Parts: sequence; structure tokens; C-alpha cells
Amino acid sequence: MDRAERALRKRQKKEERARRRAARQPSVLVQEFWNLPNILTLGRIFLIPVFVWLTYDADPLSSLLAAAVFAVASITDVIDGYLARRWNLITVVGKFMDPLADKLIAMAALVMMVRLGRIAAWVIIVLLAREFIVSGLRTIAASEGMVIAAGQEGKWKTSLQLVGIISLCVHYEHVIDVGFYSAPVDFNKVGQLLVYLSGAFSVWSAVVYFRAFLAMLARRGSGTDAQKA
Repeated sequence: MDRAERALRKRQKKEERARRRAARQPSVLVQEFWNLPNILTLGRIFLIPVFVWLTYDADPLSSLLAAAVFAVASITDVIDGYLARRWNLITVVGKFMDPLADKLIAMAALVMMVRLGRIAAWVIIVLLAREFIVSGLRTIAASEGMVIAAGQEGKWKTSLQLVGIISLCVHYEHVIDVGFYSAPVDFNKVGQLLVYLSGAFSVWSAVVYFRAFLAMLARRGSGTDAQKA
């Protein structure tokens, strides 16, 4: 009888713990992470080692696969942003991880292209310097309660850079057949041209950001002076 009673109490305690676990709310961190846009962003980060591994073998097949991986990562960047806005799933974790994932995979791709000799190192230095400058200006502006809106030149820079990196990943000459026209295309030269153009837009957008930052500081300073007067 005592043994049966102990078994019953043990089962009741187990059921009570199970009910408590079921009723327990997930932590804020889990709620922030556990949504489709953030999962897609994490997937983009996990694709980076795959991309780097593929670019170590510079043969045509590996180059095509690396380009496909980078293209998938770029597409998921568009999708997760759209879903986050559409489903109202914009989170603090997402705001941090989304631009971080973009910069990490772009940086990894550009570094690997330099390693393979497919693009000059100085171009990558310009592109990375622009990212550091703009990120620094945004951080300072945000700490002062100011917002610097992204201009059209920044969007052109991003578009040209992404397509240029994909072309550099393909690298080799392939015949492009569009039905009425067929011709070989040197993807490395196409990629270099697009990345050079993105470098020009990068410098332009950095100048625009810096001018906007100075203009906001000037307006803020004049407003402060007016208040004191």
C-alpha cells in the first residue's frame, strides 16, 4: 500500500512539473530569436562557412556553387526584411543580426575574391572603409537621437556590389544563350566592373552621409543657441 501511494505521489509530482513547464512563458530572448525572419538571418550567417569552403576550390563547379550560395543569402536578406515588416516581427535581435549578417557574408566574399586574385585589394579596402565610416556616423547620430536616412546612392552601391560579387564568384567564361543571341561572357571582368562601380557609389554615399551628419549637427547647434538666447 505504501509503495503504491509513493508511486502515485511521484506520478502526481511529475504531472505537476509538466503542467508548470507547459504554462511557463518562453524567455524574452527566445521570443526575440524564434521567428521566421530571424531564423532566415541566422541561416544566412551559417552559410558563410559553406561559402568560404566552396571558394577554396577555384574550379568552375565550385565557383558556380559559391555564386549560388551567395545569391541565396542575398535573396533571404530581402525575404526576411519583407516578412519582418509584413508580420510586424521587427525585434531588437533582428535589428542587430540583419545588418551584421549582410556585412559578414559580403566581407567574407570580398576577402576570398582577393585571396583568389579576382579583384584588387585596394577596392576592398575602399568598400570596407566606407562601411566603417557610415556605421560610425550612424552610431554617433543614434546616440545623439538623430537619424540619417539612407540615400539612393547607397542602394545602388549595395545592388552593384551584390551582383558584382556573384559575377566574381562565377569567374570563368561561360556562354550565355538568350535565344536570339549567344555569346561567351567573361564573368570575372563583369564582376570587376560592377565592383569598381560599387566602389564609386560607396565613396559618393559616404560623402552624402557625412554631409547629412554635419548638416544635422549644424541645425541642432543653431537650435540650441536659439534656445539659450
